[in-house]
Amino acid sequence: MTATISAPSGTRPTLRSASPAKTRSDVVVAGVVSGAKQAEAAPGSEDIVAAYGRKFRPMLAALGVTGKAGEVNVVPTGGTIAAPVLILVGLGSEATARNLRKAAGNAARSVKNATSVALALPCESAEQLAAIVTGWRLGGYSFHTYKSGPAPEPPATVSILTASARTTEFQETLERTNVIVDAVLATRELVNIPPGDLTPPAFADALVAAHADLAATPAGSAVTITVHDEHSLAELGCGGILGVGSASAAPPRLVELSYQPEGIDDPPHLALVGKGITFDSGGLTIKPAGSMRTMKCDMAGAAAVASATFAIARLGLPVRISAFMPMAENMVDGAAFRPGDVLGIYGGHTVEITNTDAEGRLILADALGRAVEVEPDAIIDVATLTGHMVMALGDLVAGVMGNSDGLIDQVLDAAQRAGEPLWPLPIPEEMYDRLKANTVADVIQHDWVRYGGGLFAAGFLEYFVAGLPWAHLDIAGPAFHSGGANGHIVAGGTGYSVATLIELAQSVADESAAPAAGEEPDGNAESSGPTGWLRQLTPRSFMRRL
Repeated sequence: MTATISAPSGTRPTLRSASPAKTRSDVVVAGVVSGAKQAEAAPGSEDIVAAYGRKFRPMLAALGVTGKAGEVNVVPTGGTIAAPVLILVGLGSEATARNLRKAAGNAARSVKNATSVALALPCESAEQLAAIVTGWRLGGYSFHTYKSGPAPEPPATVSILTASARTTEFQETLERTNVIVDAVLATRELVNIPPGDLTPPAFADALVAAHADLAATPAGSAVTITVHDEHSLAELGCGGILGVGSASAAPPRLVELSYQPEGIDDPPHLALVGKGITFDSGGLTIKPAGSMRTMKCDMAGAAAVASATFAIARLGLPVRISAFMPMAENMVDGAAFRPGDVLGIYGGHTVEITNTDAEGRLILADALGRAVEVEPDAIIDVATLTGHMVMALGDLVAGVMGNSDGLIDQVLDAAQRAGEPLWPLPIPEEMYDRLKANTVADVIQHDWVRYGGGLFAAGFLEYFVAGLPWAHLDIAGPAFHSGGANGHIVAGGTGYSVATLIELAQSVADESAAPAAGEEPDGNAESSGPTGWLRQLTPRSFMRRL
């Protein structure tokens, strides 16, 4: 089956200013907040409360509605309002963006066989609108490609009811949010494809096809793509990618995307690097059987970086992006790389191998070397890198490490706006000592010390960024969800980090457009080149003072 990177079909919400009590949609979704004594109707549902009158609060009590975040109650209306079904979703104590995403996602899965749905959730700000759209579309996603029965039919129309429906701000927010959600869904699709169908060549072909689709849009001419096969990789000296992929029947690839916004001189420049291990058996340091089941998700970082780059181009953000997606399948045969081998990394460094199941950092090392050569203002890599990170932070929170206070702060701010939990972690000085201990090469890839493995891996990656401002996102936990659906998170690939990368690019664009300190915002000052935080991205020190 041919892999694709297009978002699955589904109904994009529209904006309307209709009354939720009078709309003739099959289903109306309204919010409930947990009050001090009893659950109460959330903003946006005033007309519904008026239609029920004195019966509304007793109805909530009789149904046991508490307003707790994640709660869902389906109520036949009996003609009290025009819609035959009312779905009440809990928002917790207030309608935050997080609670709205969760509520809208739960509502999307609670709607059964409806042709039309109206969402009467609190929608007084652009942030709330974005949360509703994100929650509804992501929460209603399912991966049905390999099932023999017909896929579930989404509602033909989904309306978000808000008094601001016709404002420019809301229309632009709706359009921007849909582009971001499309990118997240495209990432989920790729991560969910079985590894036998998403080999490195197939993954690369999917990105080439996605680039061809983009070429048919106004943003198409701003993005170029280059695919390096195993022969090109050998000529470049990418020994990490080649070594990891040496035992697979499907040869490795390195895909490079370049987005150059048109009509902008010297825009701020970000390099994005994503780990693309399409399946990880552990190699000769083979994984336990149970640990292999979800290893198709080990390419989630590369999928996220590619999807985010295409979305940034579609949004036309005034930021230059250089993206690098190294791809390999870590398998076992007589040609597999071995513990004790020394691999030559792009740029001339050498690495001694001690654990073939710590392969992701090897392909990233080659890609980081390539990223350094384009001289970006900052490098961000995204990888399902270590089980240590899952042990430290669980499966819902990713870790961020790096060498620049300004960049890490910017990434954390972007993640907060995107609604993706992220936590900063240190790279202690001792990790750099461990990199060079007891090795016949420049650095050792893994040292089997039980503690701090995620921090050691980050220190290893930093060795290859040549002192440029750099942040590393270890998304091993939240990139794949093995449990039941909860809010906008469903089983399988989550698309984690796509929204964060787009928000980061947006903040870089906003900072660059703002006048630098001491400049007058009158248009006379020179406006080209990076401004704001990009001028302050110096190697951080507090991470090492431990």
